[in-house]
Amino acid sequence: MGAVADPLIYAIPMRNRFRGVTVREGLLLRGPTGWGEFCPFADYDDRESRPWLAAAREAANEGWPTPVRDRVEVNTTVPVVAPEKARELVAASGCRTAKVKVADPRTSISDDCERVAAVRDALGPGGAIRVDANAAWDVDTAVRAIRDIDRAAGGLEYVEQPCRTVAELAAVRRRTEVRIAADESIRRAEDPLRVAVAEAADLAVIKVAPLGGVRRALRVAEACGLPCVVSSAVETSVGLAAGLALAGALPELDFACGLGTVSLLTGDVTSRPLSPVDGYLPVLRSAPVPDRAGDFAADDVVTKSWMARLERVAG
Repeated sequence: MGAVADPLIYAIPMRNRFRGVTVREGLLLRGPTGWGEFCPFADYDDRESRPWLAAAREAANEGWPTPVRDRVEVNTTVPVVAPEKARELVAASGCRTAKVKVADPRTSISDDCERVAAVRDALGPGGAIRVDANAAWDVDTAVRAIRDIDRAAGGLEYVEQPCRTVAELAAVRRRTEVRIAADESIRRAEDPLRVAVAEAADLAVIKVAPLGGVRRALRVAEACGLPCVVSSAVETSVGLAAGLALAGALPELDFACGLGTVSLLTGDVTSRPLSPVDGYLPVLRSAPVPDRAGDFAADDVVTKSWMARLERVAG
């Protein structure tokens, strides 16, 4: 079992609601090579959570492959906030690329356009803007929304997961000239390679935890044959380090990665948080030590829930 011993359970408030989450919870595991993070979202059942535990165990017990680069460019992530706040977040980030959340049920496409336009204002003409719809649209809505948002952005780098199914992604891709990136269709599909076979995307967004670790994610990236963007699952810096290990080990990395997400949390479990400097993060050989996990220790109810979840998934 190795890394299942002595877990630390955390609960960190989010700065803004993100994927419906206001408090990020998870569990940290210690092993012979360091620390790993197990933090599947609540909508992942026990079977879907197994790869997340495998990724945590890999970090704690095996470590990661040798990197081919020592730093990774990252985007700043803009949640569903007012245009003024979006402009402020991007200007303060130091990043040249921004990923903007859109298609939230609480807002309209017009709201999304205003948020994206504010981000363009902050980035200037040389910055890159990508948007993430989290599979919220049908095909016709996606085509209309992409047209409007692309215009408001002064050009989009790509749109991430505009629709739910692989067939819908392929249909949208045929009807728009903006690149389409697949996220949920890769990390939650029975066969993540279906996206490439169906010509449903121009890029693959890959995440360490849902794919079962750095080594398995590297195999998926190689097999799908698409340019890859490594993204986080809104982990603490412990989990982010695994994403950076994947980005550091990919043979080619042509796009900024979605790993600058520690700013979405009100705090971190380590005194050495992985916060971007001038739009870059370092590739580490192991995760930072969670020496501040006690500052965000979960209460008894949350702790018991995560320990029970760990036992079920490990079983």
